[in-house]
Amino acid sequence: MEIQEMIEAVQRKLGIGVDGRAGAETWGAIYAAIVKPKIQGLPPAQAISPVDERSEKNIATLLPEVQPMARALVQKAAANGIQIKVLSGLRSYTEQDALYAQGRTASGNIVTNARGGYSNHNFGIAFDIGVFEGNRYLGTSPKYKAVGVLGMDLGLEWGGSWKSIVDEPHFQLRPSWATDLPERSMLAELRNRLSAGTEVYA
Repeated sequence: MEIQEMIEAVQRKLGIGVDGRAGAETWGAIYAAIVKPKIQGLPPAQAISPVDERSEKNIATLLPEVQPMARALVQKAAANGIQIKVLSGLRSYTEQDALYAQGRTASGNIVTNARGGYSNHNFGIAFDIGVFEGNRYLGTSPKYKAVGVLGMDLGLEWGGSWKSIVDEPHFQLRPSWATDLPERSMLAELRNRLSAGTEVYA
C-alpha cells in the first residue's frame, strides 16, 4: 500500500476530508483520537494554538477549513527558525477591484492581476504571508522559498510554484473537488458557489 492510500484510509476512519495529505486537519484529528478526545472543546481542525495577534486578525477572515492551516504554517516556519505573519486573508470583490486599480487607474504600483471574483482571496481560501526579522518586514528573501516548501508539505498550494505568475507570499487550500481543475475553472465554480450560498469545501 502506498503512503497516500494509508493517509486516505486514516482520514476515512477519522471521518474528515479525504485528500491523501497529512495536513493540519488530519494531525488534529489523530491527536484528538489518540491523545485527547476533546481539545479545549474545539473540533480537531480548529484546536491548533493561536499565533501572533496580527496574523490572527487576518486568519479570522478565512474559512474554518483554512484557519488551522494558516496557523500551522506560522508555527512550522517558527520551528524552522523563520518568523512569518499572515498579512492578508479574505477580500471582498470591492477590495479586490481597488487593489486591481492600483498602477492602472489609481496611483501606486501594480499589486495584482486579478479583478474582484477572480482571486482566491475573495472566497476565504487564500492568504498571504510576510517574512520578518524582528520587527523588520522582508519583501524579498530566500526564506519565502523555504516557507513555500513547508506550506506544500502541509497540503497547501503555494503561489511560488506557479508558472504564469509567481507569487511567493501566497498560499491557498484548494478544495478536493478542484484537485484536477485549472485555476480558471476553479474560480468560476467558486463564484457560482458564493452566489448560490453553497459551501466551498462541500
